[in-house]
Amino acid sequence: MSPNKFIMKLLHFKDMRVVDFKFSQWGKELHLWVVPLKTGCQCPQCGCRCPCLGRTREERVWRDIPLGWVDVFLHYQPQEIVCRTHGRLQEAIPWARPQARVTHRVDYFMLRSCRHMTQKAASQLLRIPPSTLSEILHGAIAFYRDGHAIRGLRTIGIDEISYRKGSRFATVVYDLDRSCVVWIGLGKGRATIDRFFLDVLSDHQRKHIQYAACDMSAAYMGAIQDHCPNATLVLDRFHIVQALNKAVDEVRKEQWRQASQKDRAFYRGLRWLLFQHSSTRTKADTRKLNTLQHTGNRRIYRGWVLKDEFEQFWDYSYPGAAASFLRRWITRALRSRLAPIRTFAQTVRSHADHLLAFISTRLTNAAGEGINRLIRMVKNRASGFRSLQAFSDLIFLTVGDLNLPEQVPAPFRLR
Repeated sequence: MSPNKFIMKLLHFKDMRVVDFKFSQWGKELHLWVVPLKTGCQCPQCGCRCPCLGRTREERVWRDIPLGWVDVFLHYQPQEIVCRTHGRLQEAIPWARPQARVTHRVDYFMLRSCRHMTQKAASQLLRIPPSTLSEILHGAIAFYRDGHAIRGLRTIGIDEISYRKGSRFATVVYDLDRSCVVWIGLGKGRATIDRFFLDVLSDHQRKHIQYAACDMSAAYMGAIQDHCPNATLVLDRFHIVQALNKAVDEVRKEQWRQASQKDRAFYRGLRWLLFQHSSTRTKADTRKLNTLQHTGNRRIYRGWVLKDEFEQFWDYSYPGAAASFLRRWITRALRSRLAPIRTFAQTVRSHADHLLAFISTRLTNAAGEGINRLIRMVKNRASGFRSLQAFSDLIFLTVGDLNLPEQVPAPFRLR
């Protein structure tokens, strides 16, 4: 076996053949002169076979994945072609993206690695400066997502995330059936979500959305009702419970401010007891909360009882019975003389139809909250992002609706 064939088998080259090689930098770099395995030239934009005009003057160099302690570089002098559609340009290179400085194998390794580790750690494995790897990574994500269209969208979830200090927010749209992110937009107002429905989705796609989950944001609810006529809007259970807990906590804070220094000792640790679900609370914790009725803290006690009673709503399976329970609970909450609870009850009454839709659909934004946890991990792993575009690229790489590593041509995927 010749040295050239040995190198081809060692590096698992398929769409190219080695014609010469040389070591440099005291054996730390392996330079390979390669040519495409297939004859003929293709247009890099349309893929059509085109007549060749001859080789270019400059030789191009691509970095391949390291071989042990040796960095591998590919050298090739591309040919110029004349395409009937796109004119005169360089031929398509089968082992790399157009204008890229690395091979498809580096793209695949980089996309797979940056899903689970920091860019600095991936750059150390590939022996590339972190700033260079970041530039290559975002270029690869943009290239493989170019032309991607959203398909099969039936159940969506909408939520906002913070991507930078200073109240910088972005709107995220999830596909709850596949548990992935399909769109990210700057801002969290009505204009932002309108861009998604009007610029990204077609009329056919908007009509085929069957279910939508969001919080009680008027912007999100209004956009769903206006643009998705056939969608059932469901208020997210997580945000409803969060709003009720916040109302109960406001009652506790009011009592804390009015209590004397001596009585405040009793309130310590009470917040977390009030937030606990009845199924996870111990008997000792329940006894402590029951003592509120006899220690002059009946306002907190009434708020806690109303919160525990509202938990029964999520267990109903018949919408009619759930509606009757909700009406009775709203009446008791409005008579509680607790301003935060009354405000929450009025909000629930105004959105009762969207809240009752949960009983028949059992739809929640739980998948979206799980994705938000992964998004926060991406943000913490990078110690924050300066721009939403860079943050969005890493979100699409980690939990996007397109498997980016699988977009690399099959012969160059490392197995």
